[in-house]
Amino acid sequence: MSSAEIYDMMDEIDEYFVGTCTHVNDISEHMLREEIDTFARRRIDWLRSMYKKGSRVKIASINNDQVGFLHIMPIEICPWGPIGRDLMVIPCLTVMGKANGRGIGRALINSAEEEAKRQGSKGIIIIGYYHNHWFMPAPFFEKCGFSMIERKGTIAILGKFFEESVESPRFLKPNFRFKPITGKVVVDLFWNTFCPTSDIEAQRVREVAVEFGESVVVHEYCADERSILSRYQIPRGIFINGKEIWWGCEAPKEGIREAISQALRG
Repeated sequence: MSSAEIYDMMDEIDEYFVGTCTHVNDISEHMLREEIDTFARRRIDWLRSMYKKGSRVKIASINNDQVGFLHIMPIEICPWGPIGRDLMVIPCLTVMGKANGRGIGRALINSAEEEAKRQGSKGIIIIGYYHNHWFMPAPFFEKCGFSMIERKGTIAILGKFFEESVESPRFLKPNFRFKPITGKVVVDLFWNTFCPTSDIEAQRVREVAVEFGESVVVHEYCADERSILSRYQIPRGIFINGKEIWWGCEAPKEGIREAISQALRG
């Protein structure tokens, strides 16, 4: 059985694998090829722009076949949170199902720890989840030596510190208040380029809102801008007249359309 090779993202094949968030061949009712390709390019452009600031992508490959990747970046530039300083964050770690049970996740984490130390970081943290879902499972990170820092329900900040003088990171605390506009439906859109799901649904919101003409006003808040994330502390969200709509996956156009229509009906 071949072992995995771990390396920094380096060519267009790697970039497409990461940019599409592994949806290289995924075309479904929720995601269209044009959407996947468009936002893959936007994501890669953003990652490239963050390279000088310390953002890295680690690729796992077996026999020249990409089977997983991991993002690691300074907490000060991560549009996904949490809030803190002098730490590195792993906002996303993905291993393809075909490579499960082969130690790919651990190998990627080891590479991330080496990167964090190389950049002089005081530690490495993640936001993990205690629920039955593949994305960033907290128990897995605990097995990899991460310790609980703070927990809220099924969500937790876990970390591995390299120095004692570390300021504990903290969860984002949403700070948004809806401001109505008489005679209008107001859509407050929080999004970021790092997460394809967020970026895709943001464009869907824009396109659907146009269908309603001047009846709908869209306010956008892009968490790519640190000042926006610091102020509102919401990396992704769609609020229609102050009420959040949420699907987990990319918000479907029909769902956005119906939510706006209901708001117009009062």
